[in-house]
Parts: sequence; structure tokens; C-alpha cells
Amino acid sequence: MTGTERAATILVVDDQATNLAILTHVLQPLYRVRAARSGEQALNIAAGEPHPALILLDVMMPGMDGYQVLASLKAAPATRDIPVIFLTALSAAEDEERGLSMGAVDYIAKPFHPGVVLARVQTHLDLKAARDFLMDQNAFLEAEVARRVEEKRRIELQLLQSEKMAAIGLLAAGIAHEINNPVSYAASNLDALGRYVGDVFEVLDAYRALRESGAEAASAQARLAEIEQIKDLDFIRTDIRDLIAESREGVQRVRDIARDLKVFSRKEEGDWQWADVHIGLDSTLRIVWNELKYNCTVFKEYAELPPVYCMSSQLNQVFLNLLVNAAQAIETRGDIHIRTGHDGEEVWIEVADTGKGISPEQQRLIFDPFFTTKPVGQGTGLGLSLSSEIVAKHGGHIEVRSKPGEGAAFRVVLPIKGAAEARMGDGSAS
Repeated sequence: MTGTERAATILVVDDQATNLAILTHVLQPLYRVRAARSGEQALNIAAGEPHPALILLDVMMPGMDGYQVLASLKAAPATRDIPVIFLTALSAAEDEERGLSMGAVDYIAKPFHPGVVLARVQTHLDLKAARDFLMDQNAFLEAEVARRVEEKRRIELQLLQSEKMAAIGLLAAGIAHEINNPVSYAASNLDALGRYVGDVFEVLDAYRALRESGAEAASAQARLAEIEQIKDLDFIRTDIRDLIAESREGVQRVRDIARDLKVFSRKEEGDWQWADVHIGLDSTLRIVWNELKYNCTVFKEYAELPPVYCMSSQLNQVFLNLLVNAAQAIETRGDIHIRTGHDGEEVWIEVADTGKGISPEQQRLIFDPFFTTKPVGQGTGLGLSLSSEIVAKHGGHIEVRSKPGEGAAFRVVLPIKGAAEARMGDGSAS
């Protein structure tokens, strides 16, 4: 027997001094023994530090009987896990059943047999030690699971951000092109406007000089008409309006691109909200437009959709992955169809292309991390894997239809209420 077992404290509770003396004599060579003559005294000792490792409790006592003491022990968090063995002269099965149902771990009948007392005490001390060990292990495992879940969440966010940055890097040249075009012609228009303003100022200066020179009206008007013809003021008047309208359009295009980038890229990983899926689709489509416009004709077939409870920036990442994959699957010229629909408590968003399609063997692997059919350097192999995880986090799934040579269709199916809202709605949320 180990030193730890010898140090175990046993609380013996009996209103008879003789019984306390016998039990103390039997137990004291192996354990620390504390004695109590009443239920109230037993509760005071059990609540103190250190708590007893086991309690031998007489059933029939004046004042608080053993059942009442046991109920009080089980009601207190500090003592509810202390094993209690009833000491009793009662022999009826219903008495034993009552105590066991209340939480006693065993019965020892009076009169006591020392060997039985020692065996029962040691058995339940061993069981308690095993339970305590399992509780410690469970606590450790729960903490380890929580740590790994948090680590997995951080890795997923890092992968998501890496994939988003990879996608933005892929599209940066196209976005720059989309911005440079309107900026370039706005700058060119400003140059022309500068020249026109100079011409107008020259006409005004000539008008002022002729007026101040005191020349005859007829000659002054002739001179002004000559200058106006040289500067072509009628053309300037018309062209200025056109230049201003074009410049405004260009600036608005730049503002739209900036807005779409903000909608696409805003950080709201922890912010679930009701969102219009079509707004996210349209913003993402404008972001990737430079990837699509040269070899794809895009058809939008939108149905009436209710708002969806989601993390919209993450869904935008899914849409971007599907649209870029569709464009890259079209080798020469083809079509992309973006469809949406509403079915009961779910909405769906489908991106279909007329590209080269996906073989059955590849379809089984396309959602695996790092699997890609693209040439080296053109894909991370994370896009569809992360898209699948994002959709699953929303309580949805992605369906794939494809045949080699006949294109592919990816359908994202989402619950309208989102994963968290759906759990709350059916009462399963904690």
C-alpha cells in the first residue's frame, strides 16, 4: 500500500461510541481517521479542508439520519463527489435500494467484520482514485480539444486570408487595368480642358484689349470674330461638355471599383449579418471582370431571393473562386451562367461554364486541400477546399455537375437563417 493511500482521511459517523472505537481501531493503522457523533458534526467536518477521501455513515442516528446527511453532502459542490458507505443494521432490500439511489456507493452491515470493512474501504478508495484520474484526463483532453479547435480555426483563417491574397494578387493586374483606363482618359480630358481654358482666356483677353483700345465697333467685332474662328469656340463649347461627362464617368468607375474592393475585402470574420447575396455576387463579378471579359460571355439569371444570414465577405471569396475557376476552365471562348434560386428554407447560387469539364476521378478530389488540375504556379489547390469549408460553416454544401468536354456547374446551397440561426430556431443552441 502506498504512502498516498496511508494518508487518506476516513470520516466515520456513528452516534454509538463503541462503534466509533471499533472502526477507528480497524482503520487507524492504515488511514487517518476522523470521528463524528452526529449528522451535523459530520457535515461540518466534511466541508472543511482537507475533505475526507471517504465517509462511513451510520443510517440510524438521532436528529439528522444518514439519508439526510447524504442528501446534504450530495447537494454541496465541495462534498458531492466524496464516496459514502452506509453502516446499518437494517436488512430490508428497500432500505439498501433507497441509499444506493441517493448516491451511496456501498453498504456494510452491523456487526462489523474488520476484513470486510478494510476491503470495502480500499475498493472504494481505489475507485475514487480511478474516477479522479479519469476526471483529470477528461479535463486535460477537453482543454486539448479546445486548444486544437482554436488552432484549427486560426489556421483556417490564415489559409483563407492567404487564398484571398493569392486571388487578389492574381487579379491585381486586371484591377489596375480597370482603374488605369478611366484614370488615363480623365487625365487626357483634363489636358484638353486645360488647353480649351487657355483658348477661352485668349478670346477674353482679346475682347478686353479691343474694348480698352477704343477701336471702332465694326473693326473690333471683326477682330473678335477672327479670333473666335481661329480658336473654334463653337467646337470648344460642345467638346467641353463631352469631356466633363466622360471624366465624371471615369471617376465614377474608379469609385465603383474601390467600393467593390471594400465590399469584397472587408474583415468581418466574426460578424454574422443579414445580407443580399446578389450584391456580393455583383461586386465580386466586377472585381474579376478583367479575368472574364476577353474569353467569356456572362449571363446572369437571378431569381427573387430573401436576405441570407451569413458572413458575406467569406461568401464573396467563394464566389470569386468559382468565377475564376470557371473562366480558367474555358480555353478559347465560352459562356458563364450565374444563376440563383430559392427552395424552402434554402437559397442556392450556381456558377456554370462551358469549359473543358471535370473527370469523375477529379471530382472525387477537387475539394481536397492542395489538389489542383492547373499548371504549377497557377493554383494553390486551396480555393475549392476553403470554399467548401466556408459553405459548411454556413450550414450549407456545394454540389458539382460535370462531364469532360461539357463544362461544369458548381451549386452553393445555403440555409437562409445560417448555421447559428438555424440551430437557435430548432432549440438546439446552448
